[in-house]
Order: sequence, then structure tokens, then C-alpha cells
Amino acid sequence: MAKIAIAVEGITVRFGESVALQSVSLALEPGELLLLLGPSGCGKSTLLRSIAGFVQPESGRVTFDGEDVSRLPPHQRQIGMVFQSFALFPHLSVGENVAFGLREQNRPKTEIDERVERALSDVKMGGFAGRRIDQLSGGEQQRVALARALVTRPRCLLLDEPLSNLDAGLRHSMRDEIRRVCKQHGLTTLYVTHDQKEALAIADRIAVMKAGRLEQLGTPWDVYRMPRSRSVATFLGETNLLEAVVLAREGDNLRVKSAELELLARARPGVEPGAKVLLSIRPECLRLSATREADGDFLVTSTGSSYLGELCEHSLSCQAGELRAYELNPSGPSQHAAGRQLWARVSPNDVVLLEPEQVA
Repeated sequence: MAKIAIAVEGITVRFGESVALQSVSLALEPGELLLLLGPSGCGKSTLLRSIAGFVQPESGRVTFDGEDVSRLPPHQRQIGMVFQSFALFPHLSVGENVAFGLREQNRPKTEIDERVERALSDVKMGGFAGRRIDQLSGGEQQRVALARALVTRPRCLLLDEPLSNLDAGLRHSMRDEIRRVCKQHGLTTLYVTHDQKEALAIADRIAVMKAGRLEQLGTPWDVYRMPRSRSVATFLGETNLLEAVVLAREGDNLRVKSAELELLARARPGVEPGAKVLLSIRPECLRLSATREADGDFLVTSTGSSYLGELCEHSLSCQAGELRAYELNPSGPSQHAAGRQLWARVSPNDVVLLEPEQVA
């Protein structure tokens, strides 16, 4: 059995009549980088703040390495935290900002100087200790905030939307830097974001939240390619949704029918012939061609295309309704003019049956 570094067990949080978290449970292994993902107001920051000790749950508990820390104040939980606003002290130098937590612990000056230098070096800010905060770029300020969190050698690292105030280019480079630093130090890390690409790029696992509940927990591949619910499928990337009925089982697959369109879909435990289901098909999983190439291909009609550089997005209509398909790395402007008939195909493994209760 894997060792557990952080465990959240049945956490419920209310703010007045509003339920912010409803019986949320999850566990992180030592050194794991777990991303809390979801829309604004879903409870992800409340969960992070409950783990940090800034929010007191109505019920449930939080443990670090098996120790119940639910009643400990934040400063006794030995956490490192990086906020959306960076929360740096503008009147202190870079080195003084990083050293703040160590001074609060009354560490010897020689130890403080050594650890501050090492922490700044770890985030590629060596030589910046004497700079003022207002002399730094946004990305440099974020690195200082990360160094300050690392220097106290925390039991875990908690990051709350740490890149949301940076421009797109900096977000891309800093997300890779955060993963590098966390893995280099073996830090158990919980990271809150609403950015799907950020989560997919750096997470070991992703916890998708909705309305105070944990919708799905798994690897980036699992939650993207095998979403369990409509909310996960639509929040994490783009998808085509089709209502269908299961006709029959064919080996490891199910034959399903949406309007007059029949497809093979990956079987789901507990789903039998006659069941009403909702299908999720990612746009990049649809393949288009001018001719029919295999059994299972179906006719679609192009209703328009948009060239987006790295891909071309095709709008299609078929017997089951409207679809979108992505042509990756197009060699030139689309040849699929509006009104043209094409053949489409999709692998059964890419036709995902969502939870039955998600059908409207």
C-alpha cells in the first residue's frame, strides 16, 4: 500500500447557508503534484485553504503523514504557500522576503544566509538577494514567492492560482519551472488552477471539482480521454456530445445509436443494451476523408471551416446532429468547403460513454 503524505477525509465546509465543500476526500502520495481544477466557485481554493488551516471545516479531517492537523493553526502545519498575488513585502529586499519565515523561526544568521542563497539559486534567482521587489518582473516576483515557500523546508507546498497574474508566455515557462522545482525537492504539492492546459501540462494527477464536490480524480490522460461525467468532458477541453441508446454488445464494445447514426463505443461496466447514454467524442478524434475507407465510416456535410494555425476546425452536420472535427497541422487552407460531403470515422476507444445520470 502506497504511503500517504496528505489525506483529506470527508471535508465539509459551509459559509452560512452555502455549502462550499461537500464530503470531499482525496489523498496525495509523497512527492506527488496534484492539480485542483474547476470553474470559479467550485470549492478548489476553499479546499486548499482548509488544508492550510485558514478555513475550519464543519466536519472531516486533514492529516499530514498520518498526523491529524485539523485543529492546528496554519503556522504550526509546516506548509509552504504561494498565493495568486505573490504577497511579497515591497519594503523588503528579495533576500529579506525569502528570509522572513526563517527569521520568524529565530534561525541563526549564517544558516539563514545559506538557505536563502540556496533557495534563490533553486529558482534561478541567484545574485538577486539585494534587489528591491519593484525592480523585478512578474515572473521574477513569482520565483521569489516560490523561493520563500521553499526555504522553510515545508512538509507540503500549496499553490493558489500562482500564475493567473502573468502573461501567457510567462505562464508557460513558469508552469514548467514550478514542476521542476517541486520534483527536484520531492515536494508533495497541491496546486489550484482553472487553466486546463496548465493542469494537463504539469500534473501527476488532476482532481476536477464541481459545486463543492470531487467529480473525477486521475492522471491527465485519464481525465481527458476517459471523462466520467458531462461536466468533466466539457470543462477539460472541447468535445462533441450525442445522446444515444445502446443496441447490443459486440466483443469489448457496445453498438450505440444516436438518431439514425450507429457507432461502436468502448464498453462501460454496468451499461447494457437498452440503456440511454451520453457519448463524448473529442474533435481531434474524428478523421475526415473524401472517400469511404472502412466499415463504420459515416457521411457528414461540411458547414464551414476555421483556420487556427496549428489546426483547422471543421463544423459538420450528420444524422446525429452538429459535430466539430480538428485537422491537426493542416498543410494549407481547408479543402472542405461548406456544403461538401465527406466521410468521417472514429475509433471505438474514442467514443466515451458518460455516466447515465448525466443524460438530460
